[in-house]
Amino acid sequence: MDSWQKAAPGGEGDDALEIRTVNGMVEIRDPRNDAVIVRTTPRKWAAFVLGVKAGEFDHFVAP
Repeated sequence: MDSWQKAAPGGEGDDALEIRTVNGMVEIRDPRNDAVIVRTTPRKWAAFVLGVKAGEFDHFVAP
């Protein structure tokens, strides 16, 4: 089992999600509520990251 890593550049920030891989799956959690863990496949995680980088979810963030 890999240890949790911050998903923010440089691993900084209290608001940054934490991610790790376990048994071939990607796990994501909010360090402020670490009882909730989301599990997904590496392929779905990669597609999500590409969507974030492409701005697909920018409308969820206040201007």
